[in-house]
Amino acid sequence: MEQTMFTNEVILSWLQYFSQNVDINLAKVKMLDITGKNKNLIPTVMSNRAVLVFIDAGHPDIFYDMWNAELGDCDIWYNEGSDPSGEIKHDKLSDMINRGINASAAMLILNPNAATNYKIGIENSRFTCGSVQYVCREVRAIIMSKLNLRDQDNICIISGESIAVEAAMIAAEGSVIAVEYDPRDRKTMKENAQKFGLKNVIIVESLEGNILDKLPVPDLAFIVASPRIDSEIKSLLAINPLMDFVIYTLDFEILMSIPTLFQENGLERTETIHVAVSRVNSKKMVEPFPAPWLISGRRVKG
Repeated sequence: MEQTMFTNEVILSWLQYFSQNVDINLAKVKMLDITGKNKNLIPTVMSNRAVLVFIDAGHPDIFYDMWNAELGDCDIWYNEGSDPSGEIKHDKLSDMINRGINASAAMLILNPNAATNYKIGIENSRFTCGSVQYVCREVRAIIMSKLNLRDQDNICIISGESIAVEAAMIAAEGSVIAVEYDPRDRKTMKENAQKFGLKNVIIVESLEGNILDKLPVPDLAFIVASPRIDSEIKSLLAINPLMDFVIYTLDFEILMSIPTLFQENGLERTETIHVAVSRVNSKKMVEPFPAPWLISGRRVKG
């Protein structure tokens, strides 16, 4: 069993404490232990009306970060100290932005505006403006469907900033390795990770120097194709020969080269789809978006 300061007995004692002091149905509470872990508090609070958070000391900006993520209307129920006893306190998060956490404890966060109907395909306007040209949300929704991520998956995403954000939210118990070659894109990726409160995103500048040996082993890779794609696939297969791939490309020559590339690396193509999206703009004109190809591949059986 995973080691944590919040054992089953401690958790039960905190549940009893809050049940005695707050009018809340504990069956509807989402529990989240963020002690010493890369757990995403902000997305969890955004999508749940009640979150019981177990936290350790040393989070000086936790309430400011939540307020900055437009969670100021949340109600925080807490006490002073590390034990589930004594007087319970209740404040709006917006009134706590200058406070930090100075002891391990639990707090109950109630979010009346929780987006419980979360849907894949975040509006592009929510991402940080920077060097990145984001794919339209409809195409991103299809990409996320093809990735079919689970909560504990580890995924490597190459030059796919908005995909990394949504992947980190879904794979909340796993990790996202975001490879960004351009320093400007790394900066934008860092800003997005901070904006969305993503603690499970690891940003690296390349796949060179055996950097992947020190990171969680990915189960899956999403690659925005470039002339580096051959070396990228080889580097990823070197750490996980059973890795699955989803390739994104707008380049016809790269598209034509992928069957040979897969064959040389012992992969088989499982699916190829072409995605075309158009919208009618405010002038009643049809506005087309870039139409990418998505190619899925996996290791040839046997």
